[in-house]
Amino acid sequence: MSAILAETPIRSDAGRAALVAELRGVHKTYRLGQHVIPALRGVDLAVRSGELLALTGPSGSGKSTILNLAGLIDRPDRGDVLLGGRPVGGLDESARTLLRRDALGFVFQNFNLVPVMTVAENVDYPLFIAGVPAAERRERVAAQLLAVGLHEHAAHRPDALSGGQRQRVAIARALVKRPRLVIADEPTASLDSATADQVLDLMRERCHAEGAAFLIATHDARLTQRCDRVVALLDGRLE
Repeated sequence: MSAILAETPIRSDAGRAALVAELRGVHKTYRLGQHVIPALRGVDLAVRSGELLALTGPSGSGKSTILNLAGLIDRPDRGDVLLGGRPVGGLDESARTLLRRDALGFVFQNFNLVPVMTVAENVDYPLFIAGVPAAERRERVAAQLLAVGLHEHAAHRPDALSGGQRQRVAIARALVKRPRLVIADEPTASLDSATADQVLDLMRERCHAEGAAFLIATHDARLTQRCDRVVALLDGRLE
């Protein structure tokens, strides 16, 4: 499954951007003690290759739940999640883990870099886990660090970098696998305005250059203004 998704073309034969991820009639509830909390109520959503799509809405509206479902971290109660046009509901945990490793990238609010690793080692780590040969890893890491403007910082550790630089490392790490979909959870929330603008420009440029789709949960109006599409949620439904 993961190999098939990795080869999904960026454009369909008809010239339309290929569907990367879909939620079809998805419902999800959570239990908190005796209480049942509805997180999603029949959500339909499609994300296309090369698209920067923002999910907005107040806390508890369902943004993080959509990220968790599209990122194969959670499963819906009802409805279907598809990646590359193929349902993933029937996959066991081992297959889901491999698909998440090979076809998805993740960018977090707090960067989630390994502090004892250098910048290059952080970006290299997903390729190492995937068993990519060392020579190819070096080439791909160098290319990504050049693309995000951090090639001169390859030997530095994260604590020597600014917040914006750390988020650039996180973006490079997410994209070095050449994923079809990047899941980003509040990627600018911990950045000042000037740094956030730089990171947003970088995300948009890399998204369009590499054909990866970005699915982003955010409260940041600066980010939504740069996205190709904005989807608002309220109480588990699309507005």
